[in-house]
Amino acid sequence: MDESLAPIYAIGPAGDPDLDDLVRFNAAMAWETERKELDAETLRKGVAAVLARGDRGFYLVARSEGDAGILGQLLITFEWSDWRNRWFWWIQSVFVEKEWRGKGIYTALHEKVRAMARERGDVFGIRLYVDEDNRIAQEAYRRLGMETSRYRLYEEVIPD
Repeated sequence: MDESLAPIYAIGPAGDPDLDDLVRFNAAMAWETERKELDAETLRKGVAAVLARGDRGFYLVARSEGDAGILGQLLITFEWSDWRNRWFWWIQSVFVEKEWRGKGIYTALHEKVRAMARERGDVFGIRLYVDEDNRIAQEAYRRLGMETSRYRLYEEVIPD
């Protein structure tokens, strides 16, 4: 983390008062990365569900020490590995306000995730997925020591 930024922001858990910012960030991230417009009501309920129940995951945010509010976020969700008898933490919903990009916000969030995972002792690894065209994010993850895995992500959407 860039030491000159240390007094500008702090990393910590998100809470109920952050709901509007988290929803706004998630909508912005979906549009920016996939040109996908999310259903606002569904998104709000989904973010609120994470904040209400720790078994669904947790948000970490970079919070301004001044009045600028939340500068960046990420969501951690959990995957149990029977092969390792420990957890994988999945990083999702990464977003940093445009004017704060390139200033170490994501690095600080990522380092906090690492520290929390090590402290718990039951986390085997950290995973994430990234759009194949998002070269900037891919390079950022590589610089932090993450490697491309041998797995491809497949999905099937179950209709309502």
